[in-house]
Amino acid sequence: MLKWYEQNVPDNDVVISSRVRLARNLESYPFSGKLNEDQAVTLVNEVKQITPSLSEEDSRKYYACNISTLSDIDKSAMVERHIVSPLLAAKEQTTGLILSEDETVSIMINEEDHVRIQTIIGGMNLDQAYELADKIDDVAYDKLHFAYDEKYGYLTECPTNAGTGMRASCMVFLPALSSARLIQKLIEEVGKYGMTIRGIYGEGSKSLGSMFQISNQKTLGNSEREIIENLKRIVVQVVKQERKRREYMLSLNSEELKDQVYRTYGTLKYARQITSEDAMTLLSQLKFGMDCELIKFDREFNIHKLMMGVQPGSLQWTLGKNVGSMTRDQVRAEYIRNELPTII
Repeated sequence: MLKWYEQNVPDNDVVISSRVRLARNLESYPFSGKLNEDQAVTLVNEVKQITPSLSEEDSRKYYACNISTLSDIDKSAMVERHIVSPLLAAKEQTTGLILSEDETVSIMINEEDHVRIQTIIGGMNLDQAYELADKIDDVAYDKLHFAYDEKYGYLTECPTNAGTGMRASCMVFLPALSSARLIQKLIEEVGKYGMTIRGIYGEGSKSLGSMFQISNQKTLGNSEREIIENLKRIVVQVVKQERKRREYMLSLNSEELKDQVYRTYGTLKYARQITSEDAMTLLSQLKFGMDCELIKFDREFNIHKLMMGVQPGSLQWTLGKNVGSMTRDQVRAEYIRNELPTII
């Protein structure tokens, strides 16, 4: 079964993925910040017991584990693939994970909240991501007793997540708006509508390769469907702005842009060592060229899969061992050389 980032989906020239996250807490336990270790162990074991029910209700297979059983490489790779948050990967107290075989659904246990249900789907598919998250939530709700208040909705560790407990987001690729230094203006614009723009790994992270997350800020006072529709409207406008800016850039100097894309390809194809940050920058430039049809290849080529594969954790996970930064940069360059198709 293909992972979300391995699938070729429509409109992924700008919208890389759509994600919905639901924050839930069990009413019989203190919030995660107040849990002692014994309570954390009991909580994780209780939540993991819903795994067979998920497999029965969904067409996917689900697996459960304690995060402590994973290696540092596994945890790094999972953060890079947006399966778990950096917070869950680093937390010392007992934590857990339920994961679908295609990595579309992950349930983090004892992160900031007791349960965080996440669905992630390639392209502009917020409705599909929400429907799947809602289905998983129904299964979990039948087995676990979530803390809910008639006035405040789902109760969460952080008050800003109360209400629906939902964060919906789209990962967007904005090279044209970035090069025109229009991102700050965009942040201010979407902020007027209760949305925010963050880095590639969410709050507190930076953008890599002109990739950003657009998500809702408010979770209280709107229904889940209203949040999804509001975000969709904003993302559609951002997509229009990015595509319009790309057209403008191409109208000014398409040959110069084409030359830059070909130079980027040459660097990626023949570099002997390359850092993850440089690789992301260059692969983003190549993706821009592919999206604008400035460069064509002799075969189908999924650049999003390659972008995942060059990250430090994912690269070492493929190798099956920890390696130093210089060796990693050399292996990364070789991996890119082998994966890149031939220009036609």
